[in-house]
Amino acid sequence: MKPVILYSGLLVWVFIALVLTELGRRRMGEGIFSFVLADRRLSGFISAMTYSATTYSAFMMIGLVGLTYTAGVAALGFEMTYLIFTVLLLIVFAPRFWVAGQRFDHLTPPELLKDRYSSSLVGATAAVICLVMLIPYLSVQLMGSGYLFVELTNGQVSYMTGVLIMAVFGAVVTLIAGMRAVSFTDAFQAITMLITSIILLFYIFYAFFGSPIGFFDVMSSNYSELLKVNWSFKKFVGLSLPWAFFAMTNPQVSQRMFVSRDVGSLKKMILYFSIFGFIYTIITTLFGLSAAHIVPNIAQPDKAMPILLTKVPDILALLVFLGIFAAATSTLGSIFLTLGSIASRDIVKTLDVEVSEKSEVNLARFVITLLLVFTIFFARLRLDLIAVLSSMASAGLLVMAPSIIGCFFWKRANSKAAFSSMVTGSILVSALYFFNIYIGGWWPSVVGLLVTVIVFVTVSFLTGEKEDGGFIKEIEEGLIEYNFK
Repeated sequence: MKPVILYSGLLVWVFIALVLTELGRRRMGEGIFSFVLADRRLSGFISAMTYSATTYSAFMMIGLVGLTYTAGVAALGFEMTYLIFTVLLLIVFAPRFWVAGQRFDHLTPPELLKDRYSSSLVGATAAVICLVMLIPYLSVQLMGSGYLFVELTNGQVSYMTGVLIMAVFGAVVTLIAGMRAVSFTDAFQAITMLITSIILLFYIFYAFFGSPIGFFDVMSSNYSELLKVNWSFKKFVGLSLPWAFFAMTNPQVSQRMFVSRDVGSLKKMILYFSIFGFIYTIITTLFGLSAAHIVPNIAQPDKAMPILLTKVPDILALLVFLGIFAAATSTLGSIFLTLGSIASRDIVKTLDVEVSEKSEVNLARFVITLLLVFTIFFARLRLDLIAVLSSMASAGLLVMAPSIIGCFFWKRANSKAAFSSMVTGSILVSALYFFNIYIGGWWPSVVGLLVTVIVFVTVSFLTGEKEDGGFIKEIEEGLIEYNFK
């Protein structure tokens, strides 16, 4: 594809996104809650689309396609595990997060932990973990963009050019109008992602296989090894476990549980996301299997989708490129917004610094700009296998799971247990990944979660302190009041 075609299509898409951004800016209020949570006034459809677009990033169309290209249906099992657990976790935890936001005016997930455990240290610890662990995941979005630009233009556009274009655009949208802009562009981007991927899938079926039936015939006859689960149980658990708890531990998505305007909107968010997630997962898996036949023997699996797009008409490749660019940009902007709010609310305010709401918004914007620089640097390293890198980032966040579950369901859980388990788990997981240590063949995510649970439960029993402060009772009463029970 000629760079001029790519840039022209991108320019049109960016123009539409910027128009939506301006609409969001005009509706944005003055304070931090308007900037970060859109004043908790999003409809069910917009909530679902922003949740979907934030969750299904470049990881799906680049990482999952690449993983399926090499691992076959094992990758589908991995991603379906995520979807099933996410829906279950949303059913259980989304109402509780939402009620907590309504009752206690929470802005961020770490702030929720701080209030439940009556400890600024717990909130700050969770905030630091989020900031450190999500930089690699942020970089994954930029890496996907860089690979796309290079492959689609046959190297005429450099990797770093693709990285910088996405980084700047994602940051600009977020800085201008916060969640209002992000939610509007997310809805547009989620629809773009889904429609373009469906069009491409049918083109591939008929252009390369004759029909959908022909696709399945070719796969079953010539690629039977990809239709078998070829991962060991330990590898499957190691990759899947962080994603199973993704909805609860990754702040950019758990923060979305605060934004729905009412109970009906929250329930619609869960329903619409479930439908979107199932369809999109099946489609991306089929892309990976198709690529194994159409573009075999690719040394770097993450390039399977970009190279596959060079085999289809330019206009179709451009549309799909815009869908992938939309997915990655959405996730990028959402994480920028979440981490900016976490830094301003859960770290700076922990230092007992008096900050006005306007200053808090400006501080969040400054942090977003700083994160932009770190993310670009990380993407420049071009670490291999986007799917694995994403799982590593999620594994680091997984250590917060016991504290979050205890937050809502265990009165004995206290600040000492939350703090010690998160610190121990995050240090252990980081060390195991850094030194490439697999104890007994188990992945760091499994070992890290096991140790975190043991520390959390043990310290809770040994200290004997209860710091619930009526939090759980308040949440349960709220669930009844808002007809969740």
